[in-house]
Amino acid sequence: MPRSFDIPKFYRSPVISVIKTARMAEDPRKKDLSPSLLDFGPVKVWIARNFGFCFGVENAVEIAYRAISDHPDRRLFMLSEMIHNPQVNNDLRRRGMQFLRSSMGEQLISFDTLTPDDIVVIPAFGTTLEIKEELTSLGIDVRTYDTTCPFVEKVWRRSAQIGDKDYTVIIHGKRLHEESRASFSHANKHAPVIVIRDTNDAEDLGKVIRGEKDRTYFYERFADCYSDGFDPDRDLERIGVVNQTTMLVTETQAVTDILRIAIEERYEEEGHFVDTSDTLCYATHENQEAARVMLEQPLDLALVVGGYNSSNTSQIVSLCSSVVPTYFIRGSDEIGAKRIHHYNYPVMEVCTTVDWLPTYRPVSIAITSGASCPDMLVDDVIRKVVAFFEGAASFEEALAPYESVPVPLE
Repeated sequence: MPRSFDIPKFYRSPVISVIKTARMAEDPRKKDLSPSLLDFGPVKVWIARNFGFCFGVENAVEIAYRAISDHPDRRLFMLSEMIHNPQVNNDLRRRGMQFLRSSMGEQLISFDTLTPDDIVVIPAFGTTLEIKEELTSLGIDVRTYDTTCPFVEKVWRRSAQIGDKDYTVIIHGKRLHEESRASFSHANKHAPVIVIRDTNDAEDLGKVIRGEKDRTYFYERFADCYSDGFDPDRDLERIGVVNQTTMLVTETQAVTDILRIAIEERYEEEGHFVDTSDTLCYATHENQEAARVMLEQPLDLALVVGGYNSSNTSQIVSLCSSVVPTYFIRGSDEIGAKRIHHYNYPVMEVCTTVDWLPTYRPVSIAITSGASCPDMLVDDVIRKVVAFFEGAASFEEALAPYESVPVPLE
């Protein structure tokens, strides 16, 4: 049995719970990635097989709320946003949590104001060795409420292993993302490090590896992306690629392939490239694959629910928007019958679309969410959308096929 976490009930969804329970009963190994259908008649809602809180997020949520219940009389701090979901972070604030830093690394509350009696929760993304050392020097316990995702820690362990064998660590990720900053710090203890964003970066780094571009080009092209003392002539002879766990799995593979080929073309002998594909996060992969299969349905549009600064959610948005009109929303409050407020991910700005719902019937809508999004937010979105359609079936009728699925005894 998979481990269950003590998650606040208000994050759970009665609708999504019925569907997930039924799907798990029929397919416990999640081999069937086909989406679930809620047929309301004039609107058909397709729900991805895998979405919502992953193992790492549920673990972080459980620890954060336990810290609150364990210490009602002590000051409580999150090092930064625990996960990239505004509703979760705002609820923690309402319960007394203060945030020491922003998700971009801006200091909101000086560490100098902390005392050894204060509780500091490390977010699911982890943090840098330098920050942990600074907090420890102030007498802060950085272990008891450390919610770092186990899959992020796996990336750190793998980076250490290959770094100790004299390989340079190349991180496929967003340089300023909290997780990439943390992974950069941990990897740099063992090896030279560089962060690259995408296949374009990989192609340009490949030119340096092949000798087509010189060190001057490297320092200009990858400014602020490499560790102190990085020497491209020396440090690009032996490399291994790890990833920010929320990136597109297919893109990480493409980045890896580009760099592996560049190494093979430069060096005839083996041993200059190490395979690190085992650092890919299974939850990220499952959610992305489930979205791909969902997009095979005849769809009119897709709704992706999650925090605007959520990397894993933005990757799902990219997948969906390449196939069907897609709206990236934080919750049901952004939806109206005529207008929808949503995040335009490519240009990084909030915008409004008018007449977003088709006028013909039936309308087929795909819905999924990021790994940091509570199921209740998806539930709210479904209810809001269905209410726009006159003559829609009840939720009891739409859920009937899933309610009838027998659940095996534990």
